[in-house]
Amino acid sequence: MADQGGKPKYQFTDIDQVGQGAVATAFANQVAYCEHAGAPITARVVGAVATLLESDTPGALLDRIRKWQGAPLADALPLRIAGGIHALYLSGQQPELRAIYQRPSADDVALIADAIRAHEAPLMAWLAGPPQTNEAGRSSNFAAAMLWLADRGLPPRFECREIGSSAGINLMMDRYSYDLGGTRFGSRPSVMHFAPEWQGNAPQQTDVEILSLKGCDVAPVDLTDPQQALRLKAYIWPEHTIRFDRLEAAIAAAKDRAPDIVTMNAADFVEAELARPQDAGTTRVLMHSIVWQYVPKDEQARVTAAMEAAGERTSADKALAWIAVEANRDTHRHELRVRYWPGGAESALLAEAHPHGAWIRWEG
Repeated sequence: MADQGGKPKYQFTDIDQVGQGAVATAFANQVAYCEHAGAPITARVVGAVATLLESDTPGALLDRIRKWQGAPLADALPLRIAGGIHALYLSGQQPELRAIYQRPSADDVALIADAIRAHEAPLMAWLAGPPQTNEAGRSSNFAAAMLWLADRGLPPRFECREIGSSAGINLMMDRYSYDLGGTRFGSRPSVMHFAPEWQGNAPQQTDVEILSLKGCDVAPVDLTDPQQALRLKAYIWPEHTIRFDRLEAAIAAAKDRAPDIVTMNAADFVEAELARPQDAGTTRVLMHSIVWQYVPKDEQARVTAAMEAAGERTSADKALAWIAVEANRDTHRHELRVRYWPGGAESALLAEAHPHGAWIRWEG
């Protein structure tokens, strides 16, 4: 099974590390993570930037990275610059980068240095915000969790609310279909079909209905805008070609019917949605994937408080659930965890999962 080897070399001792050595640690961790996750090209790009940072190579971009004021690991700083460099290649602005993206070996450091010198100003803009890694494959986790919740007796009619929705690709999961270890979920016909490599027992087959999907992002991406779509493509690791195909399918789906996404921070959105009346016979769901680390700590606390307060007001026919696919910084794995009210307020580990949906190891 892909990406399930031994313990990786990276050590997330403190994702919020700042100050001396934090940038070098972040880049070393990212190189090791990419190598472990089957992304050697991205590892080469990040490694080349790291070499330039350690050298006396001058430049405003490199100096800004060297003097990063935040926590470079939590901010995914290495992926910000890697995305910008990938965009130069995808857009044809720096064709010389083909030697990295299409060949097994090259003078990576020299090629990246040339790209930075030639495009320093536009690359600087890529440092301004976190990566947009909106991946449809992660929605398999959401589908599996809904089946599990329905099997626990929660109403199988779901009102889904997502934070950090990016372009809203997962907000179109009612148009996708899934094979989850032999258990079927979703629409027929479908815009996309997902069958992650499955390990463990399959979720119980249950009739589930998605009533609505709505999300928020502080800077939503418009899939129908070619330049904004390019930004998403740039954050796809070039080795993972199926993800480009999925993105094209999502773009076509968004042109047909745009996902319901609003510009709002996570805490404001969750508080507002929880305040809305809820129909009887429904389960309201908060869901998110690979986003929690980018939510400011004060907003995390507000979201948690709002969910727990709303949980106290639930009933058997007006339930609440919290589905999260996030990195566990102790085990170095991505986990699918669920809380639900009434009855399951403690976090339950349902699965370990590939960050882009390639496989799921079910424990639910």
